[in-house]
Amino acid sequence: MTRVSDLLELVRAPAALTVVGDTLVGATSAGRLGGRAAPLAVSSVCLYAAGMALNDYADADLDASERPERPIPSGRVSRAAALATAGALTAAGITLAFAGGRASGLMSLGLAGSVWTYDLVAKPTPVGPAVMALCRGLDVLMGAAGPGWRRALVPAGLVAGHTAALTALSRGEVHGTNRPTALAASGVTVATAAATVLGSPTPAAVLGAAAYTASSLPAQLEAVRDPDARRARTATRQGIRSMVPLQTALVARAGSVPATVVLVAVQALCGWIARNRTRGDVT
Repeated sequence: MTRVSDLLELVRAPAALTVVGDTLVGATSAGRLGGRAAPLAVSSVCLYAAGMALNDYADADLDASERPERPIPSGRVSRAAALATAGALTAAGITLAFAGGRASGLMSLGLAGSVWTYDLVAKPTPVGPAVMALCRGLDVLMGAAGPGWRRALVPAGLVAGHTAALTALSRGEVHGTNRPTALAASGVTVATAAATVLGSPTPAAVLGAAAYTASSLPAQLEAVRDPDARRARTATRQGIRSMVPLQTALVARAGSVPATVVLVAVQALCGWIARNRTRGDVT
């Protein structure tokens, strides 16, 4: 019988915290933070978790040889259960998005389609990183959907750029990456941090950008020095965790104190989980 803990491992539950801030970034940038923030944040978590379950469903045969400890190849979760989980979470995510407004609901349909396209079609292809970047960009825009959404285009682009670099690095988690890929990811981190505070160098935004750089860049530079699988995996994990300080910097840039406080708390929780995890992965 499948245990709840196995399903939580399947959907990378701790990593799902890194998407809570996507819709907050979109909403604060568009000036639309309000009662819709909570259902949209939960919608993001559901769609992210759906993508993780679908990822393992699609990669079951590959994981059997490369990552046999994962829930499906280890026999703790069946492929059918993983697919059903992905479907149920996708439906829940779309429903919650519509609860946040018709425009956000319609955006969630595009986001869900991009998630399923990435996992089932695009992931092993050259356009895989671009499709994954589209997913995170649409997640930000889901929070901004409605009047003022254009003001969220730049923040969505910054989140998408970080995601593209991270996804390219993640392809080397098992067999190693290469120096150009790691160097490009490092350049994206520096450029993203600079763009985050450009035009709005408030103390909170600067601190957020600095925290983002400190979280992501050192592991990427290590991968530049030696692009083996261990360093690529570490850089990928740190890149996932650094999404929260990037979101924090972006909501601080938009001047939202409540959203900044929420994301500082999320970042602290992510750090606590990272220090106390004994099983599973976030990638």
